[in-house]
Amino acid sequence: MTTSEPHPITGQPVGLPVDKTGPAPRPGPVTLKGRYGRLEKLRPDHWSDLWKVFAGHDQVWTYIGADGPFAEAAEFSACIARRAAADDPYAYAIIDRQDRAVGYVTLMRINPPMRVIEVGHVLYSPALQRTPLGTETQYLLARYAFETLGYRRYEWKCDSFNAPSRRAALRYGFVYEGTFRQNMIAKAAIATMPGFRCSMASGRCASAISNAGWSPIISTPMACKNSASQR
Repeated sequence: MTTSEPHPITGQPVGLPVDKTGPAPRPGPVTLKGRYGRLEKLRPDHWSDLWKVFAGHDQVWTYIGADGPFAEAAEFSACIARRAAADDPYAYAIIDRQDRAVGYVTLMRINPPMRVIEVGHVLYSPALQRTPLGTETQYLLARYAFETLGYRRYEWKCDSFNAPSRRAALRYGFVYEGTFRQNMIAKAAIATMPGFRCSMASGRCASAISNAGWSPIISTPMACKNSASQR
């Protein structure tokens, strides 16, 4: 149960005061550098690198609500251009040590007044899956949301049938909160897709992801606040 304190007038239990009030900044075109690669604002010209690693891998798109799979490069290029131009979801390309774009990820459902944000449209190519850069990407983005932008809640949602995504969220330290029944209709399918929801609260990202088998403290120049006190 959430920690509470008595309301000063009524005595009823209420939540604790928050450190920051007012709207948080929106995500911007930053470069987030790590040990194994970096994140940078997605641009239309990233499409060629991404096409090389995504072409022919239709299974990557099964649980993406609106996009893919793509049979033609021109169709894929147009999709990347749309993603690059959007403010929400706000997309970042994932760049490896060889300066190749090998995936992209977005910050979405951005709610600055409530300081709540979601990581979504997580597109990891087979070249990125199960690599240190894949894990580092989640740390860099969570640290940016919590420390730089000052968000208090960081959400992860996925199709309940997407077992790899569910396992990844829990391994990264997200806490399962529930399932949205009949949450969305994906790609005009007749059946709705139940949504698996979990979240991470401010101050947890460094310790949680290091417990997933990777140490952000030695891989990047700064760690999330209160990391030593968590778990």
